[in-house]
Amino acid sequence: MAANSSPYSANQFPDPIGVEDLSIAVISRSEERRLEAMQAMSRCTGAYVSEYSNYTPGTGDLPTTLDEDHDVIVIDLDGDAEAALELVENIGANGAATVMVYSESSDPELLVRCMRAGAREFLTLPFSPDVVAEALVRAAARRPTTQPAKKTAGKLYAFMGSKGGAGTTMLACNFAVALAKESSEKTLLIDLDLPLGDAALNLGITAEFSAIDALQQVDRLDAKLLEQILVKHSSGLWVLAAPGRFIQFQADSDGINRLLQVARHEFDNVVVDMGSRLELMGTTAYRDATTVYLVTQASIPELRNSNRLITQFFSGPQPKLEVVINRFESRVLGVSEEHITKALTRAAQWKIPNDYPSVRNMQISAKPLVLTDSAISRQVRQMVSAVTGKSDTGAKKKKAFSLSLFG
Repeated sequence: MAANSSPYSANQFPDPIGVEDLSIAVISRSEERRLEAMQAMSRCTGAYVSEYSNYTPGTGDLPTTLDEDHDVIVIDLDGDAEAALELVENIGANGAATVMVYSESSDPELLVRCMRAGAREFLTLPFSPDVVAEALVRAAARRPTTQPAKKTAGKLYAFMGSKGGAGTTMLACNFAVALAKESSEKTLLIDLDLPLGDAALNLGITAEFSAIDALQQVDRLDAKLLEQILVKHSSGLWVLAAPGRFIQFQADSDGINRLLQVARHEFDNVVVDMGSRLELMGTTAYRDATTVYLVTQASIPELRNSNRLITQFFSGPQPKLEVVINRFESRVLGVSEEHITKALTRAAQWKIPNDYPSVRNMQISAKPLVLTDSAISRQVRQMVSAVTGKSDTGAKKKKAFSLSLFG
């Protein structure tokens, strides 16, 4: 099951009272019908509406996850009525979310079955704005006066390379380790540079299972299964690695979206190493990212690729982009900083110095750079401080030591 959130303009209809903060999910196997339902809901609430592309009946904690994350769950009956009814029944048995169903048919027998399964509203196509608004008002009224706090999806940080060899994995690994330590929050690193990602190698861990194991079992992927296939680094970071041997596998967007949905439900922070795989830009790894870090270098091929990626994927209201220039050496650049900014169409937020001895030592010792002091580790910790709001304690200690020596 895949999910993402999409905003639609609510200017056509006034907001019904009490529905402005409803969290709504739409489930349909048809993209066209999902869009139709999402637009109908958004016009009445002005809220973000999550979409799911499959019922995935029988998937472990899925009904509970939906109920915890959403106040209203809108299910398309016409794709697979039996699977839809099973999901309605499972959600209804788990919690307080209002389940609505919709169909092109107004068959009384189907209506009765839906109500017996636990659906509270039966909507027929085409959607009537007045009918939808009234249904949402009733859903808002059904919410308990005192509601348990809904779990907020974890923050998602994606690292994308402008070219193979740009240093994306090294930066993603060190960022994730620093984030786990500095934030003291539950943090997961997922290596989606499949099938040849080497995050595990960078961190010096051996993983029995991999991201491919998760994606091959996506129909039954839930929190318990995810926990079983993770490995924990000594820093406290959890890791879902790429396989240690070559496995021919083509992941689809729905599978990756489902993996990230489960991961974000269980972790406060999810860091994704995307490598330079452009097909991942069609998934929630890109669409729902808190920040996308585009890793590049100050050379003509990388800058050209970066320009094309920025123009294609970051010219509109998309996820926050931060450009990271790796192996930066201002004195020996063949391109001026002015030309770099022009090529990138914006200034780079981060410049990671070229420190080959430190990187080489990390590769040999498999000890993350951020656990030692180096020019690279200080920059990466500053990147983490920017997202956590906490100052870099390592930098503070270094500064204090320096003042004591030179007064």
